[in-house]
Amino acid sequence: MKTTKCLIIGSGPAGYTSAIYTSRSGLEPILYEGIQPGGQLTTTTVIENYPGFPEGVDANVLMESMKSQAKRFGAEIISGSIKTIDLGSRPFHALDDHGEEIVAETVIIATGASAKYLGLPSEEKFKGLGVSACATCDGFFYRKKDVAVVGGGDTACEEATYLANLCHKVYMIVRRDVFRASKAMQEKVASTPNIEVLWNCNPQEILGDESGVTGVRLLHNTDGKVFDIKVDGFFLAIGHHPNSELFSKWIETDGNGYIKTDGKSSKTTVEGVFAAGDVQDPSYRQAVTAAGSGCRAALDAERFLSEHRA
Repeated sequence: MKTTKCLIIGSGPAGYTSAIYTSRSGLEPILYEGIQPGGQLTTTTVIENYPGFPEGVDANVLMESMKSQAKRFGAEIISGSIKTIDLGSRPFHALDDHGEEIVAETVIIATGASAKYLGLPSEEKFKGLGVSACATCDGFFYRKKDVAVVGGGDTACEEATYLANLCHKVYMIVRRDVFRASKAMQEKVASTPNIEVLWNCNPQEILGDESGVTGVRLLHNTDGKVFDIKVDGFFLAIGHHPNSELFSKWIETDGNGYIKTDGKSSKTTVEGVFAAGDVQDPSYRQAVTAAGSGCRAALDAERFLSEHRA
């Protein structure tokens, strides 16, 4: 059995930043990296918009640097996952995937949110080579090029209009005959001249070669016609799934599964449990905002322990 003042579940910018701050505060945190060490950020390549790196930084290098920094200050980083947890009373009890029990005075949840994909084998093949789930992260690489965005909601419209400012042309692939987006977002798309909407179309395959994506094969749902479009980038904008199921029995979430936090703090509806990063952020989903929320969670945990010290 392991005991800790702070158990951090999940890695990525939120988890590692929490570990840096809590370890420097003497909380001797234990962090479980989960099934994807470094988080969803590691599915991209170079990050151009993380402050302090004028030439950009490789996502995996950035995550390894955060991990090393946390370890330097004494955080215990474990390659594994938490399988069960009881948040009914403090101290909290959890079991990892090796059957070891962890008893924690506080918990920081930083399990992130997973982008939804279509499930095409070619998506996986070209992930990081033209297939992306974050236009803000990767759009810069497609300046003056042609790209496609799949989706019909507000997020898809936002991604498409953002990319339209960078790219030569943006195809919006909408699998229905109407948008799900708000009227304002629909009007924004309609008034952007270099966005072309392809209605009633379903992606069948991402086309490419050793250098990356070169196009998309589409099926028109109405007439059954199959046709190809040439693009250099393919952006998924069909939603995200917060990884909150492990905690939903104990902690209040919104209608989409995002953990609710109290105002600008990281406090959840369970005292001593805090949430950071994309698992509680349906709006921004950026590395820098996740890191900031990881800092807040660490400070909140430290203050909580100080106030509840026996």
